[in-house]
Amino acid sequence: MSSSKILAMIMAGGEGRRLYPLTAERSMPAVPFGGRYRVVDFVLSNLINSEIHAIYLLVQYKSQSLTPFY
Repeated sequence: MSSSKILAMIMAGGEGRRLYPLTAERSMPAVPFGGRYRVVDFVLSNLINSEIHAIYLLVQYKSQSLTPFY
């Protein structure tokens, strides 16, 4: 199957109440994991390694926390 016809839509979670100390200022997908990576990076990495390049990231809560700031 041609990967150019596949579209991935990621629903990047919400408030993350169970991780409250970590999600006080950011959304759950933006929580740091293992240094410079975020939780959502694992999903994105799996899609790219599966040659799925058309990706939509839908964010429910504090979407600005996923914007990279270097």
